[in-house]
Amino acid sequence: MVKVIKKVVVIEDQTILRDLICRLLESYPTFQLAGRTGDGLEGYDLCLKYQPDLLILDVMLPSLNGMEILHRLKSQKPQTRVLVFSAVKNNEVVRKLIESGVDGFLEKDAGLEDMEKAVNCVANGQPYFGPRIVRIMRELMINPKQAGDFESLTSREREIIQLVAESNSTKEIAGKLSISVRTADTHRSNVMKKLSIHDVAGLTRFAIAHGLVETDEIL
Repeated sequence: MVKVIKKVVVIEDQTILRDLICRLLESYPTFQLAGRTGDGLEGYDLCLKYQPDLLILDVMLPSLNGMEILHRLKSQKPQTRVLVFSAVKNNEVVRKLIESGVDGFLEKDAGLEDMEKAVNCVANGQPYFGPRIVRIMRELMINPKQAGDFESLTSREREIIQLVAESNSTKEIAGKLSISVRTADTHRSNVMKKLSIHDVAGLTRFAIAHGLVETDEIL
């Protein structure tokens, strides 16, 4: 019987966790580690370059958060299976991940056996959700929320909000997104107008509330 080798990309900003996940994957003869990184934008580019069968993804990442990576990847490469590995417990964040088509969600306080099970399930086309995430999913079914301002934003606008909240200047944002300073400034102004937010502090609060950044990332 011919073994099917599955390509995997790991995007996790905590170095020790990223290394442990990669070592686990390398111990399986059916997985090929195609790429690893702790940066969101770099990780998304790795996915486009290597087109992995499985992506193991954190949510809170610098440059481009995991929700945005998931949203873009499922739009462009829907065949890629995505396992989120995160400590996020925000119901709204979980809802957005599910709506974007996440295939599995494992909490970071799970054990090694749970990680092995989650990786194998998702890689082989089966869903896997940790017990805490299942409880949140049930709550969301009982108390669904209406789509708000977040859903009205474009992918680029959400990216701009994250970069602003991470204390990047307009020039730095332009450089990271390979656009002109004028274009970056226009995007920022449009976002503020759309959300009726009038300062950077307001955008930062919006980013935190919607899981684009963590509080300790902006301290």
